[in-house]
Amino acid sequence: MGKLNFKGSAMLNPTPVVLVTSKNKLNKLNIFTVGWISTVCTKKPIIAMGIRPERLSYKYILESGECAVNLPTKNMVKIVDYCGVVSGKRENKLRHFKLKLNRGVSISTPSLEKSPIALECKLISNTPLGTHDLFLFEVLNTKVDKNLLDSNNKIHFEKANLICYSHGEYYSLNSKPLGYFGYSVRKNR
Repeated sequence: MGKLNFKGSAMLNPTPVVLVTSKNKLNKLNIFTVGWISTVCTKKPIIAMGIRPERLSYKYILESGECAVNLPTKNMVKIVDYCGVVSGKRENKLRHFKLKLNRGVSISTPSLEKSPIALECKLISNTPLGTHDLFLFEVLNTKVDKNLLDSNNKIHFEKANLICYSHGEYYSLNSKPLGYFGYSVRKNR
């Protein structure tokens, strides 16, 4: 198999794609799309997010010190794309899509009713990197749609119809797993 070499590039694909709700110190709300997001620690639960300084929510998150990370479904892909392209400086995207909000439990920023999973986050730090700044958030509370839980309270993410982003395109996730954590070393009984 031949390979081509490219200059250094952030070609880590696919990535989760999320809708982030934020608010400023005057309680004005915004929603925008983030495709550069990752879990970086489990205890404390910390996620990392790359945000361009020119984004309206960049300012809102710095002012309030919090945001809600909403995981979208494949039925929300048009909202995801629109909120990544249209600036909140120009249009109220929450109003445009008539999105219903859920009051925050651990933060004052609301989450999206339509998202099956929402992470309520408190800002830990912001580090300038270049085109984007690295934001670290502690996840204070996670809201999960009851329909994703089985009788043992196991969360079935595969039922959520979540999506991902890969090099400019959105994809739905297959609900059939290829394996599970540790299957490669598990001993047959």
